[in-house]
Amino acid sequence: MTTVWAGLATGAIYSLVAIGYNVVLLASGTFNFAHAQLLMVGTFLAYAGAVTFGLPVVPTVLLAAVGVAVIALVEERVAIRPLLGRADRHGTLITTVGAATILDGLAAAIWGRQPLTVPSVLPDEPLTLLGGTLRPVDLALIGLTLVVGVGLHLWSRHTLTGLASLASAEDRDAASARGINVRLLGVGAFAVAGAIAGAFGLLVGARTYAVFDLGHSLALFGFVAIAIGGSGSQLGGLIGGFATGLVYAFAARYIGAAYPQLVVFGVFLLILFLRPRGLFGTALERRV
Repeated sequence: MTTVWAGLATGAIYSLVAIGYNVVLLASGTFNFAHAQLLMVGTFLAYAGAVTFGLPVVPTVLLAAVGVAVIALVEERVAIRPLLGRADRHGTLITTVGAATILDGLAAAIWGRQPLTVPSVLPDEPLTLLGGTLRPVDLALIGLTLVVGVGLHLWSRHTLTGLASLASAEDRDAASARGINVRLLGVGAFAVAGAIAGAFGLLVGARTYAVFDLGHSLALFGFVAIAIGGSGSQLGGLIGGFATGLVYAFAARYIGAAYPQLVVFGVFLLILFLRPRGLFGTALERRV
């Protein structure tokens, strides 16, 4: 069970990246490859609030959430919006990768290349739960990720704004003709995804440290999570992230520390061969 808890805690971080991918994808139809870097920036802002400025927990979380949301809005305005009116919208994939590279460079220039220790907001005494041990911060990370993932799933399926976001992602022109403000939904999605990434910066940083290249691995495994769970499905991304973390943890323990990534991508390829849309993805029918 200790391995299970470790896998779930790591998987919660992958789920957060997948959730951020889906929030933007569902509202704007854009895949934001820089979202993992937004989570990385959130860990640095949490470090700045807790260590540099010595702020209490709540102001630190607010600082990180608002700061990352503003950065996400700047990314949407500079890297996404100029391309939305063009016939070929695949250019946004390139611009978001460019935004991720810029965020990596800025983080290294501002905070340096050495990992920074983000203090835990909870006691460090390990807990014994269901026969395994874990840190309180890991339990909080798992629980809050579940709450956010399930909450966003219910919001997207049972509220007018959530349903409007789904309609906008499916067909922006048709949604706009029905009176939906698709631009506002897209901007709001970036802000919400950024705020979530920043708000979790304190918990994520307490587990991973704040380091400028954290976004590289998170982006990769977050993409695996969303591909396994199904693109556009919040529950799929949530479950895909936890599954990825569990596979990684068990592979590291029983096969060896050099092989977890190979095992994860082996499972990833197997699922794509058997179910290309992911476990919870749905096929879309279009007239051609």
